[in-house]
Order: sequence, then C-alpha cells, then structure tokens
Amino acid sequence: MEAQASHWSNALLGTTVKAAFIILLLTISGCSDQTELKYIPPEGVILAFGDSLTQGVGSSTGGDYPAQLQQLIGRTVINAGISGELSAEGLQRLPALLQQHQPNLLILLEGGNDILRNLDQAKLKRNLAQMISLAQQQHIEVVLVAVPEKKLFSDSAPLYRELAEEYALVWESEIIANLLRSPQYKSDAVHFNNQGYQALSQRLASLLKEHNAL
Repeated sequence: MEAQASHWSNALLGTTVKAAFIILLLTISGCSDQTELKYIPPEGVILAFGDSLTQGVGSSTGGDYPAQLQQLIGRTVINAGISGELSAEGLQRLPALLQQHQPNLLILLEGGNDILRNLDQAKLKRNLAQMISLAQQQHIEVVLVAVPEKKLFSDSAPLYRELAEEYALVWESEIIANLLRSPQYKSDAVHFNNQGYQALSQRLASLLKEHNAL
C-alpha cells in the first residue's frame, strides 16, 4: 500500500513538474512575442516623435538624440520633435508624418508638457493610446519612452507602463527620470545637454539591439 502511494505521489509530482515547465515555456514564449521587434534593414527609417526632448533643446548642433542615435545605429532617424508640444497637438501632427515617412519604427517620447502643466493624465493616456494605435494600424512598430511624474526624484508616470502592457510595447521606463536626477547631463531643469542626449541615444540603441531590431 505504501509502495503504491509512493508511486502515485511520484507520478503526480512528475506531472506537476511537467505542467509547470510547459506553463513556463508558454510564458517565456508570450513575453518574447510581445517584446521582439522586427529587424530594421540598413535602409530603414525610424521616426523619433515628441517634444523638446526629441527636438534637442539644450544641445548644440547635432547633439540631439535622434542625430546621435542615427550615428550609432546606421539607420535614418528623423527628428520630429517640437518644443512645447502637448500630447493633443502631437496626436494631430502624427498622422501626416507617418504617411510622409512611412517609418519602420516610431520612437514615442511625448507627454512631458502635459505633466509639467498638470493636465489631465487620463487624457494624456488616451492621446498616447491613439498615437500608438495609429502606428500599429499601419504595421509600424512603436517603442515608448516614459516620462517621470512632476515630483522631486520621481519615477516614470504609471500610465506609460499601463500603455506598454496594453499594447505589448517595447518601452524604456527609467532613462529620462534617471538623467533628470543627474545635473551633469542637464542644460536646465527639464532639458539635457549633449552628454544627456548621448546617454539617451545609447540607451535606445541598446534597447533596439536587445529586442532584435538591429
């Protein structure tokens, strides 16, 4: 009787381990599918879209992050940043740019001005969601870059994580917040210098490589 119980227990344990292993494989596979980017060929185009942090306020000529990223990865990176832009304005501007450039990838770094002006973050999230949907409907992949909340030493606003999860995006959660905590990378309270934009471009290049875009 004890031998039968032991045999049954071992069989159950084996089945449980196998089931757990299968679940783990499925989980890993699901995460991979959600986060892997399509390879961008050398002739490919990346649209860097956003506000002053994309335009490069605080940098000298060629010091903005799109220009530095282009040098790092050997792909065309279009600087589509406009200083002071709100997300509602960006939503109106984006469709024409997607049509004009037909990029392989959209890097979306938007929302800082909404947060600085204490605008409704629910509306900001909806605007960003519509931008992401516009790109995905045209089979353009999106990398989302998070912006911190308007607090001293704050982390990224939670809405960015929510969007990344909802739309299965590759996203960068900490680089903007980390750079804004480091005076050596800043030209003023909310903008970077050439070093700061270089650090941002290096992180984005690494992110693209990590997710097989390069």
